[in-house]
Amino acid sequence: MGMNRREFARAGALVGAGAVATGVAVVRDRLAPPPPDPTGPDTVRHITALDAVPPEPGEDVLLRMQRELARAMAKPVEQRHWIMVIDQRKCVGCHACTIGCVAENHLPPGVVYRPVTTEERGRYPNVQLHFTPRPCMQCDRPPCVPVCPVKATWKRPDGVVTIDYDRCIGCRYCLTACPYGARTSDFDESYTAGTAAGAPAGDDRPLLGDAASVWEKAPSHEYAKQWDRRGHASPVGNARKCHFCLHRLEVGELPKCVTTCIGRATYFGDAEAPDSLVVELITRHNALGLLTHKGTVPRVYYIV
Repeated sequence: MGMNRREFARAGALVGAGAVATGVAVVRDRLAPPPPDPTGPDTVRHITALDAVPPEPGEDVLLRMQRELARAMAKPVEQRHWIMVIDQRKCVGCHACTIGCVAENHLPPGVVYRPVTTEERGRYPNVQLHFTPRPCMQCDRPPCVPVCPVKATWKRPDGVVTIDYDRCIGCRYCLTACPYGARTSDFDESYTAGTAAGAPAGDDRPLLGDAASVWEKAPSHEYAKQWDRRGHASPVGNARKCHFCLHRLEVGELPKCVTTCIGRATYFGDAEAPDSLVVELITRHNALGLLTHKGTVPRVYYIV
């Protein structure tokens, strides 16, 4: 049975009101205060229901990893162990993971959590480029932990090595101890320094753009806390490193470097789940770790 014009308009208004209400709810959730520190007992976990959706043939690996993440986050923290697998055969050296990480964590100049090194192999004209993304290895025996004089860095039960910015004194012992060069120090540098966006009023230098300055000054949300850098506050002066995007894991999202990889070369999951994608890849390809002779037992594996 058809609807007249008045009934059609009323139905459209009801649908529109529902869409607006949904949009308001999404915005409200995004503007809500960040959840407590993931290392605390009152961690707020907003896990998606994707795990209840059956897999489809040929689905994107991101969907599979998302489903496995939801399943792992439903377990107690001590019953999961995060690992990462990087397939160097698929890495094209686009640096999307590096830039995505910088944007996600509001990293200042000189602070990079996931650099990608480039190696030239062969002799002209048979030359190839070999790319190696290098996040923190989240070692099972991290040499950076015992050298910290104030115990500002430690290894969580789920395998992630973290830093307490409020406790760190910036001695940089951990930077020296790490054989992977995975830690950097925050010297309070700014991308907008020396531009009109970061200069005093009346400065006539070329305008970089207010948006850049606003983004730089916005608090970051590492470790599910709000970090405001103004006034030389933490993490300025501290050691910093990759933490597998703990603040994203706590709300059921994969690390940013995983989702931004255009070649699907980075995989993430729970080593304690025998049927997980990362365990399958390590087993099938005999994946290797970097500098294993150092005895660090890295938890980032490479398929070469």
